Amino acid sequence: MVARPTRKRMYRSMQGRMIDIEKLRSANESTQAVGNMKVNARGDVLGSSGQVVTPKEQIIKKYYEQPKGKVSEAPSRTIQTPAPQPVETKAVETKAVEPKKVATPKAAIKKAVVPKKGIDEALDGLE
Repeated sequence: MVARPTRKRMYRSMQGRMIDIEKLRSANESTQAVGNMKVNARGDVLGSSGQVVTPKEQIIKKYYEQPKGKVSEAPSRTIQTPAPQPVETKAVETKAVEPKKVATPKAAIKKAVVPKKGIDEALDGLE
């Protein structure tokens, strides 16, 4: 078996030009990325003067050292919460409130009988 040489990733642009993406990436590796993350195109963390503070290899190593879904033992910051104060409860007397009686007119109590019409009248005898 003969090993195939690695094929260059060539892309055709909208204007018909051939672009080698790998060559373009390697040429702009040290260029600062656009945005607010302060990294270069390679993934290294940059300082205020544009120099590499933390290389990409250290970032990846730190990421894979800690298992997924687990929290580190050391807290990022300690928050002191005050001790809970005992709450004093006082007995409160409550009186039962009787409902008020309201006089209603007898005409409002009687229900008005509305004759059924249409489909309600036709379905009245069926069950």
